[in-house]
Order: sequence, then structure tokens, then C-alpha cells
Amino acid sequence: MRQNPPMDSDTPLPLLGGLSPAQFMRRHWQKKPLLVRQAWPGVSPPLARAPLFDLAAQDDVESRLVRHTAAGWALRHGPLPRRALPPLATPRWTLLVQGLDLHVPAAHEMLQRFDFVPHARLDDLMVSWASDGGGVGPHLDSYDVFLLQVQGRRRWRVGRSPDRTLVDGLPLKILANFQPEMEFVLEPGDMLYLPPLWGHDGVAEGECMTASIGFRAPGRRELARELLLRLADGLADDERADPVYADRGQAAVTDPGRVPPALASFGAEALQRVLADPAALDRALGEWLTEPKDKVWFDPAVETPAAHGAVRLDARTRMLYDAHHVFMNGESWRAAGRDATLLHRLADLRRLSATDRARLSEGAQGILQDWLDDGWLHDDLE
Repeated sequence: MRQNPPMDSDTPLPLLGGLSPAQFMRRHWQKKPLLVRQAWPGVSPPLARAPLFDLAAQDDVESRLVRHTAAGWALRHGPLPRRALPPLATPRWTLLVQGLDLHVPAAHEMLQRFDFVPHARLDDLMVSWASDGGGVGPHLDSYDVFLLQVQGRRRWRVGRSPDRTLVDGLPLKILANFQPEMEFVLEPGDMLYLPPLWGHDGVAEGECMTASIGFRAPGRRELARELLLRLADGLADDERADPVYADRGQAAVTDPGRVPPALASFGAEALQRVLADPAALDRALGEWLTEPKDKVWFDPAVETPAAHGAVRLDARTRMLYDAHHVFMNGESWRAAGRDATLLHRLADLRRLSATDRARLSEGAQGILQDWLDDGWLHDDLE
């Protein structure tokens, strides 16, 4: 798969209704919705209905079945064999397949159209197939989302949702008092962008398929927890670098259940020392951001990959960088100079040309060969 160079952020895009990426990010990102008619003219589903249903039956694919009947809402998590799905003619049911970009090249390529947003924020491409009347009810997301209609028609009702009360007793998080402010019918090629926490309710008008491009938005507590865990795992095992608590001056006490203030101070100092190292914090953040998703594993190369030629990242590989590190699939390496420039290019474009690969140092060539052997990279034969 050949990846084109990134587009200038000031170039108007039909995908964004004639706005440039810079204008879109400034005017709409995390601020207000944007409806774009024919954002993607001639778009086709990244996967047809039958293979999509087959994919939902696999153990390593995250899928959900949502049904809305007279008895109420029902939710079932995958894997979902075909016999678990209702007949096509049955109205008001939806199949959602998460992370389609990890399994289908066309979905992965579709996702790359949105690389004007940092890769650290890009999450995945989900496809929802729905029979007539199918949907998941009025709800809101804590992240940004582009809703691209790829087949059929879907009616969307959208509105700010100051009242986030949910309907009790349901398997889905459905807003109890949703008040729509806008209503649109999306046809193939139309796209709707929604910032976080905007209520929306999409209902299929006939059989339809929608691609949802979602973005990661870690919570402060989640991020703190993950960073602290990684920082703790990265502490040196050398006991000389890890002094133990000592209380040679501890007096006899009459309240043995009380935590000694000196021990509390020792703990606070230990935490401050860990957080005081900006390089360690940067490394922990990059490693966490590139940690592969659940149920993702890589197949080592069966044959020895070529020692020259263009390479491309596996669709499941996450690669980022900062001023001093290169991160891939939860691991990190120091990089500087020309090697850093070239590896940054690989992270940005998800591809490195044969000419650029040949310019890497011997050490970087060895690391790249390890990535190829592990299945994180592949020879790009195009």
C-alpha cells in the first residue's frame, strides 16, 4: 500500500466541505458540528455485508448486536455467528464492528484520510450495518467522531445535551431527555462531524451502513493511572538506586495504629522523584499511547524480509515519536539526527521509501529489521 505525502494543512478539502484542515480544526474541532454533503463522492463500503457478518463471528474482532423490539432494547457482544443475527428483513437491528481498520485494508486506507488530526488521538474505524429502523438510541460520546455514510440512508437528530440523565435498566447508555436541535438525512458520501458530548440519534431508512471514525480521549484519572504504572515498571532494579525506608530515630509509640509521618514523607518524596524526570514521563506516555489494542497480536515473518526496499507499517502497528524517542507498539527507542528524521517520516506516512531506508544508520537498520521480523513492518512491494 503506497501512502501519499501528507496534504498541506492550508489546502481546502472536499472531505471537509471546502475547509482546509487548519480551518476545520480552528472552527469546528471540539467546538461545533459540521455537516458536509458529498464529502466523499462515490464512496463505497470498506467491506460488503456478507464478509462484514463473517468478520463479526471471529474471536479477535470486537462486535455488538443491538436490537430494538416491542420488548425493549437488547445488546449482545460478539463473537456473533451468522445464526445469532436476525433475518435481514427484520427491522430495527444493528450490527457494530469495531476496529475494522485492523482487519480490512480498505478501512485502514479510509482512516488515513483523517490524518490531519494527530495519530495519538486517532482511535479506529467502526462500521455499523442496520436494517430498516435500526439504531442504538439517542446517546452521546466522550470523543470526537466523523459519521460517514457509505451505503443507504440514515436520519440523524443532533443536539447539545446538558441533561445527561440515562434511562434506567437498559443495557445501552440511552439519554432519557434528549432534545434534538438539528435533523439531517445522510446519503452515501455525506458526512457529519460531532464534537464530544453532543447528543445524537441515528436511524436507518432502509438497509444502510455507516462508518464512524472515532478518536481517543483518555480521562485524567485513566492517564495518571497508566503513566504511574509504567513509571513504576521502569524503575531500576538496583537496590542502590532504590533505598528502603529507614527509621533509626523512631521513638516508642503509644498509638501503633498511626501511620508514621516520616513514612508518609518518604512515600511522597519517592513519587516526586519519579515524576521529576521529564524523559521518563515522556517515555511512559509514548509507550502507553502506542500499546496495541486488546486482541491484537502480530505474526512473525515466515520468510526473512528483504534487507532493502520500501517498507510499510502493519495496519495494527501504532507508531509515534517525540523530540527524543520513537515509540512503536508499547516500546521505545532513542533516536536523533538523520535516523530520527527518517523514522519520524515512517511514523507520519506509515511508509518509508527504499531510498530513505538506505539512509538509515547501521544501528537503525538493525532495529528496522527486527520490526520486520516481528511482523510490525512489512516489505512494501508496490
